[in-house]
Amino acid sequence: MSEELLINISPMESRVAVLDNGILGEIYIERHHKLGLVGNIYLGTVVRVLPGMQAAFVDIGQSRTAFLHVNDMQREPRPVAEKNKAAKATKHEINEDDATTNAAADSLAVTPPIVSAQSTEIVPASKTLIQHRLHESQRILVQVTKDQLGSKGARLTTNISLPSRYLVYLPSSDHIGISQRIDGEEERSRLKNELSSLMQTVNLKGGLIARTAAERVPVDKLEEDIYYLLQLWRTICARRQEINHHQSSELIYQELSLPLRSIRDLVHADTEKVIIDNTQIYEQVRYFAKEFVPFVYDRIVHYTAEQSLFDVHRVEDDLRDALKRRVDLKSGGYLIIDQTEAMTTIDVNTGSFVGGRSLEDTVYKTNLEATHAIARQLRLRNLGGIIILDFIDMLEQQHKDDVLESLQAQLTQDYAKTKITQVSELGLVEMTRKRTRESLGQQLCEPCSTCQGRGFVKTAETVCFEIFREIMRCARTYNSPKKFTVVAHAAVIDLLLTTESDTVADLEYLLGRVITFDVENLYTQEQYDIVLD
Repeated sequence: MSEELLINISPMESRVAVLDNGILGEIYIERHHKLGLVGNIYLGTVVRVLPGMQAAFVDIGQSRTAFLHVNDMQREPRPVAEKNKAAKATKHEINEDDATTNAAADSLAVTPPIVSAQSTEIVPASKTLIQHRLHESQRILVQVTKDQLGSKGARLTTNISLPSRYLVYLPSSDHIGISQRIDGEEERSRLKNELSSLMQTVNLKGGLIARTAAERVPVDKLEEDIYYLLQLWRTICARRQEINHHQSSELIYQELSLPLRSIRDLVHADTEKVIIDNTQIYEQVRYFAKEFVPFVYDRIVHYTAEQSLFDVHRVEDDLRDALKRRVDLKSGGYLIIDQTEAMTTIDVNTGSFVGGRSLEDTVYKTNLEATHAIARQLRLRNLGGIIILDFIDMLEQQHKDDVLESLQAQLTQDYAKTKITQVSELGLVEMTRKRTRESLGQQLCEPCSTCQGRGFVKTAETVCFEIFREIMRCARTYNSPKKFTVVAHAAVIDLLLTTESDTVADLEYLLGRVITFDVENLYTQEQYDIVLD
């Protein structure tokens, strides 16, 4: 599989497209006036503590207060005096490194987990309740894990994590983890041993996670990443102490811009080119790549042609298609994708495809093809949360298993975490996909002002009947009017003067009043007014 990254920069926004064999697989958009918050670290102020929800609202200086649940907080440690007493009782001494770690954590308003590799002490349940850990006006160091979505504020955590090219640093943990995408046990063991040794060498307190990009990376590169992360954390700590006396909530660390994030997180050995159409960003990316991702340095290309970069690679066309409800399959089948507040539903249909040897074979082939399209659309549209897949009903269990296996295989390319259930008796597959930012539709669109997000409007005939009922209501309420003037959309007026003209005549005779009509081009099909003369 060959992959290319296209980075398009304009005065309004930055866009990054990921092409898999020339086909748009993912799109990332960042508006310059509305930068994403995920990864940012703030010194926030607790606004309200909600014991009933075991959560708190925290002011981080945004338009909406952010949400912090107790499960996203570090565990509260036992008091030091109790630790010493317990340690003496069990004839164990507190490790000097642990004490240093706890002191550093306390100075930053963060705490290590309840259970660590060196200690198995259990904290009383009352100590884990949020009302015992937070109070209003308290200053707290938090990191954004989810952007604002719709009417919901950002989601926060106190478990700070700092990513680099190969590693993720966890200052308040003592865990060494390896990405699940690294399969080989030998490689996983090598990384774990080398990271453990490096942490002791540089006296690094905290935990590390090896990212997928760390596979087969030499130890010197891992060491460079560790030094970078350690220096970054020290900078954050210094900044936190510097602004600690300020009363307002403030940004302490801002995540990299979209072009630099894409170089850090998206490029890998299969990335053939990174094409950038802006000179300034091209230079920034080259400098960043030389420092942190040197293998891609020679693959960065500056695009200077007059025609738009996204137009050349048909990205604009694919973007328009990604906002449509219907997705056509090559066989003639199609998907219908509906995104709602609660969940997203994807319906698979055979359409014009009738090429199988039997109905079961036709359905099977359509469902198999649909798994490829579904996996691509989930990534392209960035659909998250609960997703219901309505495959066409299959009779044979082997066919159901094959479709599910194909779907799981396609989702292995997805960066977001997914979870899938078995095919139900109704042919439904329930799945979840981690959501950290708005979907493509939510980023680029807003609810229709005409239908208010319903996705449909009343027919002209329905509006005509509403008008008749309203005229009769007005006639009973007001005795003085001698004439009614209906002001409505052109389509409604046309129907009143043609198909419904007999009904209008009968109504005039029944009420003994004249009914006239005026077209208002600015009205939507559902809007109308009745003027009493």
